[in-house]
Amino acid sequence: MNTTQLTQVVTSVLDDVRQNGDAAVKRYEEKFDHVSLPQLRVTEAEMDEAERLVDEELKASLELAHLNIRRFHETQVFEGEKTDTQPGVTCWQKSVAIERVGLYVPGGTAPLFSTVLMLATPAKIAGCDEIVLCTPPNREGKIHPAILVAARIAGVSQIFKAGGVQAIGAMAYGTESVPKVYKIFGPGNQYVMAAKQQVSLHDAAIDMPAGPSEVCVIADDSSHPDFVAADLLSQAEHGIDSQVLLITTSERMLNAVGREVERQLGLLPRREIAAQALDNSLMVLVSDTFEAINLSNTYAPEHLILCTEDYEILADKVINAGSVFLGHYACESAGDYASGTNHTLPTHGYALAYSGVNLDSYCRKITFQHITPEGIRSIGRAVEVMAENEQLMAHKRAMSQRINYLKRNNEI
Repeated sequence: MNTTQLTQVVTSVLDDVRQNGDAAVKRYEEKFDHVSLPQLRVTEAEMDEAERLVDEELKASLELAHLNIRRFHETQVFEGEKTDTQPGVTCWQKSVAIERVGLYVPGGTAPLFSTVLMLATPAKIAGCDEIVLCTPPNREGKIHPAILVAARIAGVSQIFKAGGVQAIGAMAYGTESVPKVYKIFGPGNQYVMAAKQQVSLHDAAIDMPAGPSEVCVIADDSSHPDFVAADLLSQAEHGIDSQVLLITTSERMLNAVGREVERQLGLLPRREIAAQALDNSLMVLVSDTFEAINLSNTYAPEHLILCTEDYEILADKVINAGSVFLGHYACESAGDYASGTNHTLPTHGYALAYSGVNLDSYCRKITFQHITPEGIRSIGRAVEVMAENEQLMAHKRAMSQRINYLKRNNEI
């Protein structure tokens, strides 16, 4: 499907959801997810059932990951300080949570319960009043139990059975069941991404634009070929449009990694998906690690793995990347799940200008200022002069009224 056709499909579904609410969402769930839903909202009974279905080892892993994600994001809490820019002029910022946020967790070929933790945990720390989650059900009308358990651990307020464009529309416009949110977070396919971008024009903010997921690995003679191959394949198995890039200073390493990729690929349950992704990927030989890091900065990868001897030196030279992994043991999988950093990151070169999801993503900074008569003496005339030269006389008058009042009262 070309871009024009995709846009038309997305616009049509969004318009239907805006006009017909729950009925439209249920109709598209039947059409696309092949399930007839009596209601969209997940019940407490379903949440309790999920708790019984998830084994204790996975539950403990979710708890550990949540703890580390919370610890990392708590370090990002903003502490505003008051500043006297001039005598009598005090300015400051306050961080205020977005009151209602929407999280989208894809169904697709894997249950992304890790994404629930990554999106909901910082929202809870930020203090968002309502955290709404949409995710597509299976053909029995059920959501994967690990997604529900992760949502309960992370503090999600409400969960709805809705996927694709209809879920984005429901959160952006609000329906009889789904509350309207002010900002939408989460990954998805090209339809979901197009829907997020459309609703962001008028109805709800979004976390960031996104494209296919990607990893760049910079390796030298000290690298472990089996580690590097596993890192490349862990990205390739995400989807057929994923991109993997190996940049190495060693021809020996390039050949060894190539052989190891072939060997490990044959062991993967998702090898057909990974193989198609590898068809669109590259292994590049460069003269030294400085050439490698320059190439990486031009590419601006979502994930960057520096498994070289000089990784500390190279780390200082990184200017464009979503998340960076240092040394031989920091695999991308650690950041995807349990180290604590967020895995919702800019892709498709957007790391040139965007950050990954962090605590600030869920907040707004509101500025305050207080001006005393002394402050009017400090900046009043400058404000008058600038307003007059911009030919905005009402602006000038707003200050002049105050200056004249203070003059009449002998305070200037």
